[in-house]
Amino acid sequence: MEQAAGCPAVGGSYPQKNAEILSSQYGINLFLAGLLLTFAWAVHAVGISKSHLLSYLITLMLIQLLWMLWYLCRSCTQRRLIRDKDTHAGARWLKCGITLFAVITLILDSFKIGYYIDFSNCLSPTEGIFPVTHAVHTILQVYFLWCHAKDVIQSFKTLERFGVIHSVFTNLLLWTNGVLTESKHQLNEHKERLITLGFGNITIVLDDHAPQCNCTTTTLCSIFSQGIYYLYPFNIEYHILASTMLYVLWKNIGRKVEHHQQNKTPFKFHGITVGMIFGLMVLTSTIAIVVVYLIQIGGSKIKSELALTMFYLHAIFVLALMCTAGIVALLIYRLEDRSLDNSKNPARKLDAELLVGTAAGSWLLSWGSILAIICAQGHPKYTWYNLPYSMLVIIEKYIQNLFIIESIHREQEKGNDDIKTLRIVTISRGSTLSLTPLYKEVYNGRAARDSGDVPCLFKGRICGRENDGADVAKEEMSQDNSLVMHSASDFSFYNRNSVTNNKRRILKNIAAFLFLCNLSLWIPPAFGCRPEYDNGLEEIVFGFEPWIIVVNLAMPFSIFYRMHSAASLFEVNCKT
Repeated sequence: MEQAAGCPAVGGSYPQKNAEILSSQYGINLFLAGLLLTFAWAVHAVGISKSHLLSYLITLMLIQLLWMLWYLCRSCTQRRLIRDKDTHAGARWLKCGITLFAVITLILDSFKIGYYIDFSNCLSPTEGIFPVTHAVHTILQVYFLWCHAKDVIQSFKTLERFGVIHSVFTNLLLWTNGVLTESKHQLNEHKERLITLGFGNITIVLDDHAPQCNCTTTTLCSIFSQGIYYLYPFNIEYHILASTMLYVLWKNIGRKVEHHQQNKTPFKFHGITVGMIFGLMVLTSTIAIVVVYLIQIGGSKIKSELALTMFYLHAIFVLALMCTAGIVALLIYRLEDRSLDNSKNPARKLDAELLVGTAAGSWLLSWGSILAIICAQGHPKYTWYNLPYSMLVIIEKYIQNLFIIESIHREQEKGNDDIKTLRIVTISRGSTLSLTPLYKEVYNGRAARDSGDVPCLFKGRICGRENDGADVAKEEMSQDNSLVMHSASDFSFYNRNSVTNNKRRILKNIAAFLFLCNLSLWIPPAFGCRPEYDNGLEEIVFGFEPWIIVVNLAMPFSIFYRMHSAASLFEVNCKT
């Protein structure tokens, strides 16, 4: 519809702002209803079963499927139209990452279908319908994000706002369901381990949601039930990444995009060998530590204490290296005189907010551990390693957040070709002559204006004209007088260029190293290596139930922080 003449901006802004507010409130209420239903199932509320929760989630996914199909069909019919795109949203590496997580999520769904078939005699039909619906939802959503994550919607804006925000909170609820299911499994294993550490005063009551019937195929049931929990971390990351990409799409609805060409920033391994080598060493050692930890923890009290000590020492060393690397990067930034890009960018703004917001999860756990160490009456030897570990977790995230946020806000450098200089030096009549102007001047077409048809070297081709004797003599005198100045300026330029390249190389190596370190630190908590559970000291100080609630609330954010930091550092490496 056309806006009324006279006040087009004001007249059209109010309905769209109201649509944004109404859609956000709709999404929040949708999420709160699902969150309450999830909590009721978790605490075994009377009259609430798992089938009620799954029915709610299936309904939400079906509604989102209908909306995505409608959007895809409408986009197909209007494919000839030129659409606005947000070049910062939906980066290719982000799409590749979510595709990888989606493939593993499909494997998880197949395991759930097999699990349902084996226990079909005593499971609700919704437990078989849910993984099938979720698999279809996953396939269509990944296709949708690949094709339309960059869209800036300018038509049917009110309807699209509700459709996109519905998709955002549907994925958040699926993320919450995955987090809760995985946390309950981890909690049951944790309760069984506590006895080996000597905490007999803690009541052990397993929260069991296992089927109340026998499996038709025992071997397959064991594979499915155990495999499901090892695949949940990837499912959790998939849904949180999908919700963030959809949120950026929602923020871009009705936005006026500045039409300028974004410089492509492909990832290159060249020049980051040192960072990759050290990062891969950290990654390899972390995997080894996790394997040993999971084998040793719960075996006996001595083995459990040794496993905790080994984990803390390794983590302290890695975090100290990350702090050092981050400080070096920030010092390099302080030495550079480069402006920040303050243009409006929903994707970049969300990245910065998620970094700080999700870091609060691990900060909460770290401060809880520090307080427990200070207040506890008895201190087993291994618990003292928790103090420097917790302090380094806080400091490292401070430094890393500052480095990433400043990096993604720094303006990209111009193409490297624009700052290169090409000169040719030849010997003529015993004198050294500089025959060419700066490549930058030649490229911009200024050489001909400034000095006429000056002999030049451009892309490997030599061009020139014959000069008479007087012209040659004048040129020789001019070149002799300015030779020293040219040489000095050349040396100064190449020196500055060399220093800049060295700084960029160091920054790229630091970003590559921190990228692999964050992937390494994502692995332990994602796959059950959680000293916050197994330490036991916090549970004595705060009480078992309160501390477990804190850990279960904060741990998902801590896990997501590492994966989101790795994604952000990958982008920093490409931009540097």
